[in-house]
Amino acid sequence: MSLLDMIGPVMIGPSSSHTAGACRIGLAARQLLGHTPEKAQIGLHASFAKTGKGHGTHLALIAGILGFEPHDPRLPQAFQEAEKAGLHFEFQDVDLGNVHPNTAQITLQGGQASIEVMASSTGGGIIEVIEVDGFRVSFDGFSPTLLLKYQDAYGMISRVTGLIAIDEVNIASLTCTREKRGGTAMMCIVLDSALSDYAIRKIAHIPEISWIRMLPGFRRL
Repeated sequence: MSLLDMIGPVMIGPSSSHTAGACRIGLAARQLLGHTPEKAQIGLHASFAKTGKGHGTHLALIAGILGFEPHDPRLPQAFQEAEKAGLHFEFQDVDLGNVHPNTAQITLQGGQASIEVMASSTGGGIIEVIEVDGFRVSFDGFSPTLLLKYQDAYGMISRVTGLIAIDEVNIASLTCTREKRGGTAMMCIVLDSALSDYAIRKIAHIPEISWIRMLPGFRRL
């Protein structure tokens, strides 16, 4: 954690965990959808549900889903901005079990695609994305992050990481989860820098891969 992380981000709103972090959770969900969201269902767990309204958590989540960053002056008018953008949304209180109290579960639809994301705001505007479409992952969104959904097959990790090495990009961490042996799997790779478009196309053309997202990394402000 850097000194800037300890001080907190430049942001609109009263709370780095309930506002800046919530905004980044919404932004991560939008990036994972990969399309302009048209509908959002947002479940708020524990502290987010109990105290979120007073901290602007609801506004911040919608702002992030709209693509705004925590310092965006439009954040307090996020509901009006959503109406202009044609984004329909609803909130509900949920019990997500043994996760951080500042956790949201977001389901987005748009561009004939959908995504379900669970993420926690852990303080200082830092988040951890912990689940994507039911697969366990772990990344904070500040570094470029590659996510792949694929059919589990022999040598998949080697084939993907080999192409990343050819692109001369270093891997910071890699997690891989699967429904079952030979079933659908999710690979989450945090990188030191973004991959080239050529490398992304090469990875996307691996026959077993059905879904790919290259998240650019949040700006540190």
